[in-house]
Parts: sequence; structure tokens; C-alpha cells
Amino acid sequence: MSDRDLLPQLSGGTFITDGGMETTLIFDDGIDLPHFASFVLLDDAKGIEALRAYYKTYVEVAAQYGVGIVLDTPTWRANPDWGALLGYSSEALADIDRRGVSLLEELRSTAGNGAPQVVISGCIGPRGDGYRVDSEMTAEEAQRYHERQVVTFAATAADLVSAYTLTYADEAVGVARAGEAAGIPCVISFTVETDGRLPSGQPLGKAIEEVDAKTQGSVAYFMINCAHPTHFAHVLEEDGNWRSRIWGLRANASEKSHAELDEAEELDPGDPAALACHYSELQTRLPNLNVVGGCCGTSHRHVAEICAAVTA
Repeated sequence: MSDRDLLPQLSGGTFITDGGMETTLIFDDGIDLPHFASFVLLDDAKGIEALRAYYKTYVEVAAQYGVGIVLDTPTWRANPDWGALLGYSSEALADIDRRGVSLLEELRSTAGNGAPQVVISGCIGPRGDGYRVDSEMTAEEAQRYHERQVVTFAATAADLVSAYTLTYADEAVGVARAGEAAGIPCVISFTVETDGRLPSGQPLGKAIEEVDAKTQGSVAYFMINCAHPTHFAHVLEEDGNWRSRIWGLRANASEKSHAELDEAEELDPGDPAALACHYSELQTRLPNLNVVGGCCGTSHRHVAEICAAVTA
């Protein structure tokens, strides 16, 4: 049995995730996040309490609907390049990763009777922007770049690592290889543009197939995040076994493009009920879809609507 076979979400049942952590904290809670980095909140008691309150709202949604929940550490920006911009050394970032997992361990252990099953995910973000391909690495360079964070998570209580908002295949290959070497299950989540292609221009299906081919299928499963379903639903009508590799979806609330969202000064929450309907429709095209949540602009209200729709 491989490590990924131990993941509860791969054994059936519905699991939710949280929504748009950074957009919720900034726009709804009025918290300043330099460089969109929520991990800085782990450095003081007030910030930790804000994160704790944020996570609890999603645990309550999972309990309400009787589903599991995959909680990600607030470490999407905790890599060397972004950390350096914020004045964090590699040792300080590793400590941040460990404290992020410890916070989720606390939530899992104190949830009480009737609490949902909580899966802890060490969150990894792209080296670059997340909306565009800045400086592309080879797969080997990407493995070296991300391996310290992956190894750090592998030495904690994290059940898996999840790399979100990746914009090209080789970075995904590098993260997956680092996970395989460290002995921790790895999930890869790509973002796409309004045409359903990765920001690199590669079709989604081709990217998934390339990663699987270059990693001997070691990725536990794939996800799509930080895009609205209207941007990629048409792509999922194409034939191919790659669709069965997509188990998770964390869509944006807004139908706006990445460029438009980058320039927006106000949050676009979209229509939670309409977004949930999109998820329900996509279940017919993604036979293994069972990990559902949100990304930019979504809150626990969106995730509750989505959960209700996919479990109806």
C-alpha cells in the first residue's frame, strides 16, 4: 500500500476545504497581509486567533453536513523568494511551516464529539506570482527549490502536501518528486486562464498527463483552483483518462480574469448559489470529484452552498 492510499479522501465520501483565506482575511476581516502572505499571522497571538476563528467556521460547515474536511496550513507564500521579501530566513520559514501544522493539530484534537474527520495538508504555493509564469524552472530546479518545505511538512503531523495555483507543468513535477522522495502524499492543483489553459498556454489535460508521465503517477490526485468554472468547464468535456485524476476543485467566486482580479480594489463575491450549481454540474464530467471548496472571493457561505449542492 502506498502512502497516498492512506488518504481518507481517496476512500470515498465528500470532503470540503476552506475558501479564499487571503481574500477573506483582507476584505472581510480587515487584516493587512503583506504580499498576500497569511503565514505572517502565525507570529503573534492576535494573528493566530484570527486564523483559528477562520478555520473553525469551515469545521462547523463540515460538521453541519456530516462531511470530512481538508485543512491547509496558511503557508501558500512561505517559500524562499516570498519569505525573503518579508524578511524570513529559511530556518524561520521552516518554523512557520511547523507552527502552521501545530495549529491545525490543535483544531483537530479539540473538535469534540461529532466533529468531522480533519485531514491536515501542508500548503505549498508557486515560486512566482500564481497568475502568470514569471521565471520558469526545470523540474530538477523546482524539486530543489521546494524540497525543504516538503521535507519540513513530512516531519510533522501533516497528512499530505498540496501545491496550489501552479502555472506550468515542470514546477508541479518538481514538487511531486520532492513529495515522493520525502515519503509524503502530494496533491497538485493547477490554475487556468479564461480559455481553460494553464498560464503557460498548455492545455489542462496535457499538463496532467505530463506530470503523471514524469512522476510515474506518484501524485495522489490533481485539483483545479483560482479560476471560475465558466473558465474551464468546456475543457472538461474533452475525452481522456486525465479527467479521472481530478479529485478536487477550489473555484473563484468571480468570473473575472486573473488580470481583472489583480486590479480589483473591491472583493467580488459572485453568486454562491450559482457557483454551487456549477460544482453540481461538473460532477458529471469529473467522476472522482469529492474534495470541494473555494478560492479567491469565497467564504464559508460559498463552501456551505457547494457542499449542499454536491451532497444533494
